[in-house]
Amino acid sequence: MNTPAEHPSTSHLDPLRFHRNHAHLASPFGNDTFALKAEAFARFFGTPMFLGVQTLIVVAWIVANTSGLSSFDAYPFILLNLAFSLQAAYAAPLILLAQTRQAARDKAHSEADAKHREELAVANEKRLESAAQQSTQLLELIRQNTELTSITKQLSERIEGLTVELHERLISKDSRPLA
Repeated sequence: MNTPAEHPSTSHLDPLRFHRNHAHLASPFGNDTFALKAEAFARFFGTPMFLGVQTLIVVAWIVANTSGLSSFDAYPFILLNLAFSLQAAYAAPLILLAQTRQAARDKAHSEADAKHREELAVANEKRLESAAQQSTQLLELIRQNTELTSITKQLSERIEGLTVELHERLISKDSRPLA
């Protein structure tokens, strides 16, 4: 069975035909395992779950180090600060990369949508031209039909006149006395 991409006569039915050229942009980081994990990680940074978990870890860290339960990072929490710096050092490039690739995807989809709209406009213009041509042909056929109807009427009147004339001649012959 042919798909719309394989069969040229049905390609106009596939609304995504202009987007398929940009499928390689689907994943911001690529399609290998690392890329998929990096994308998932970058997407996780903006979620409420991430913010909640990070807040719980920071609160637990501070409580553990200020209450005396543990003293592995005493105030001013230099190790916690280092952890945030390390997180920012990895998160920022991942997020920027994701935004850059998203911008490229948005641009590609915008161009594909523009091509699709342009093709629809051309198709609509062709339909309008075809409709105008059909209207012109229909008007010509109506004109010809009117002309034929008029000729038919004239011929019918002529036949009726000849029939009346023939009938009168026959009646006038029959009314003569026989010799």
